[in-house]
Amino acid sequence: MQTRRASHHVSAQTTVFCTAITLRTVVTKVWKDVFLGKLDIRLLVDSPELVHTERLKSVKMTLKKLTFVTGNPMKVSEVRAILGNANIEIVNQDLDVPELQGTTEEIAKEKCRRAAEILQGPCITEDTALCFEALNGLPGPYIKFFLKELGLEGLNTLLVGFPTTAAYALCTFAYSAGPGTEPILFEGRTDGKIVPPRGVSKFGWNPVFEVNGTGKTFAEMSEEEKNAISHRGRALEKLTAFLRTQAVQA
Repeated sequence: MQTRRASHHVSAQTTVFCTAITLRTVVTKVWKDVFLGKLDIRLLVDSPELVHTERLKSVKMTLKKLTFVTGNPMKVSEVRAILGNANIEIVNQDLDVPELQGTTEEIAKEKCRRAAEILQGPCITEDTALCFEALNGLPGPYIKFFLKELGLEGLNTLLVGFPTTAAYALCTFAYSAGPGTEPILFEGRTDGKIVPPRGVSKFGWNPVFEVNGTGKTFAEMSEEEKNAISHRGRALEKLTAFLRTQAVQA
């Protein structure tokens, strides 16, 4: 117990120390601007939150590029669009990572772990699952194979005779800081139902997944409309929040 408490105490001290350094750097910058005449000192008296604003700007500038390991150009395009305002540059790398089996979490972690080892550096990977309530979560992470063998109409046929067509889309991003580190998962979920294909068929199973409360399939939505409510967008929100905390502590 003493060892655990000591470890926790050291970790807390380290976080406070790193945060203090970041804050000191920002305060120094603010006063430098005052000295150079770029900032009116009266603003600091009237708006003390200015230091906090400058700190957020500093954090934004420290976010760096990320290697996204995927061979799917549509995913790369979506991720770049969603992260466009987060000051995170996405670099795409298509690696030969073997297809894995297991739960969504197991697949996501192992895939990211292997990718980081190949790259010898930090990276993110993504796995998408389409889960049917009537089939206890299947096809799940194997939706790509189901879609390839059955097609969009076949996905509907799977649910013939079942009392519900309810489904949910699940996106899992995994982040690895580099070889030998445990990947961290960020999940996003969007609920809906399976319907006959509607909309332009450009991206996987989008035409058969209607989002609850919208009356539209993903394929019938504009890019902005989809990204605002999609499973991928929600997972990326969590990933971005995590990266910002890392930047603050750096």
